[in-house]
Amino acid sequence: MGSSEADKPLRRIAASFEELAVVAKQQPPGPMEVVSFARACSHVSVLFGCLGFAFKFAEMDYVAKVDDLLEASKSISTLPDMVELDIQKSTVRQAGSHTRNMLRVKRGIDMVKILFEQILVTEGNSLRDAASKAYAQVFAPHHGWAIRKAVAAGMYVLPSKSQLLKKLNEDENTAKVKMQNFIRSSGPVILYVEDLFTTRNLGMDW
Repeated sequence: MGSSEADKPLRRIAASFEELAVVAKQQPPGPMEVVSFARACSHVSVLFGCLGFAFKFAEMDYVAKVDDLLEASKSISTLPDMVELDIQKSTVRQAGSHTRNMLRVKRGIDMVKILFEQILVTEGNSLRDAASKAYAQVFAPHHGWAIRKAVAAGMYVLPSKSQLLKKLNEDENTAKVKMQNFIRSSGPVILYVEDLFTTRNLGMDW
């Protein structure tokens, strides 16, 4: 018996971001639904779990922020609407605001995209270099010394590449295709979210 789709998280992640990319690449960009964005991002949570202790902080924070966006989707239909509501209430940068949480979730997607890019170009069975580069580019600038030190220690107990693929129920060839699909489709989605901030002069370095 073959594995079901439910056992293939990498496949779900790639497929859901391909759907979001269709909206993100429209000219002018269409209004991306909060529920579609949040559901796609929720599929990524399993990856942080598979990476173990080094990214436990990211998994907990990411899951909480995605859950908030899923809850917001019950009353707010699109991401632009969500940002505008926070602007009107002057709550954009407040802890717990939907816009702030979306920025944190976007960083999680950034990190996974860079991780996949690094996995695809890194020889050998270790994930340490790939994960370290992804963390350094995305999360480290926003973390204090204590978290950075804990993550550095956690890098020594990361699963190997083959162990990660086993957890994701993929072999090297199928994983490569799905990672490439995610890299290609997540790029426009990341740019779409960044555009929500830059066009409103909200900044993102906070």
